[in-house]
Amino acid sequence: MTSTTTTTDTAARTIAHGGNLHEAARRYGIAWETWIDLSTGINPHGYPVPPVPASAWRRLPEDGDGLTDCAARYYGAPDAAHVLPVAGSQAAIRALPALLPALSPRARVAIAPLTYGEYAPAFAQAGHTVVPLDVTHADLPADATHAVVVNPNNPTAALIDRDTLLRWHAQLAARGGTLIVDETFADAFADTSARSLANATDRAGLVVLRSPGKFFGLAGARCGFALAQPALLAALRERLGAWTVNGPARHAVMHAFADTAWQHAMREQLAREGARLAALLRAHGFAPRATPLFAWIDDARAAPLQDALARHAVWTRRFDAPASLRFGLPASEEEWQRFEIALSHAMATLEASR
Repeated sequence: MTSTTTTTDTAARTIAHGGNLHEAARRYGIAWETWIDLSTGINPHGYPVPPVPASAWRRLPEDGDGLTDCAARYYGAPDAAHVLPVAGSQAAIRALPALLPALSPRARVAIAPLTYGEYAPAFAQAGHTVVPLDVTHADLPADATHAVVVNPNNPTAALIDRDTLLRWHAQLAARGGTLIVDETFADAFADTSARSLANATDRAGLVVLRSPGKFFGLAGARCGFALAQPALLAALRERLGAWTVNGPARHAVMHAFADTAWQHAMREQLAREGARLAALLRAHGFAPRATPLFAWIDDARAAPLQDALARHAVWTRRFDAPASLRFGLPASEEEWQRFEIALSHAMATLEASR
């Protein structure tokens, strides 16, 4: 059930993710359509995509459609030459390790032990050595040549300030290395532009990954963006091949990026709902760490709590090191009420089993 990858377990394997609701429905014998899925952290109030024109289905995707320009403006990149659309940030995560300097004898890549679980296996499979990154420390490991930071971190919600990240980048650049900053969940914050390193991606050895999947609720579009110097993006483009983002997805994302009124209103709504989620968890004795899109609790009872909630058709995301749960946002007031009731029953079940 865990997506965390420890530095001693980077062998190729199946990496679990949230959103596996069909599996939960089979396991608990509860009809799929009755579940509340809190396992992904994806905005349940997704962007209302306008009708897709027929040409988006008939024609091959074209780079000249304005998507990279639109993304450069939205993310605040130096210009469109520093932006590459990819088939979800996942595509870049798998391809980038092979493109970074190997740095004799093997590159040592610093990655937090509990973070998005795809990074460590991708670097290990490319021949790099993964070492633990302590994000609470002022400096990177002295022997690290590359580093990956998910900011805010998934699942712990930890945030690293921009000045610290730029200092880490300078340390790595002096060693001939690269800092990869995954800002997948950054869009939900009102001060995203002040936190992001997108406008610094003209610097050598800096890669920023962004995605409209979480904040805009467009995960099914499988569209993401790599921001970096043009030479690295050219190598990434060559490795990934043509037509990485389909026409309907390009249509949806361009409309979402241009809709500033929706973005402003949604950030305000998510701030309220994220605070409501954190308050609910605190009311049950937890100490959550939260973003506007999800909350995370570090608790030894994570496994039985997930099970107890699942018996009420509420699906959450569990991690094992440390034992913890991540909760996304309910999609409606009815789901909020069901979740609050389910959580109260689940806590009573845990208390009775002590």
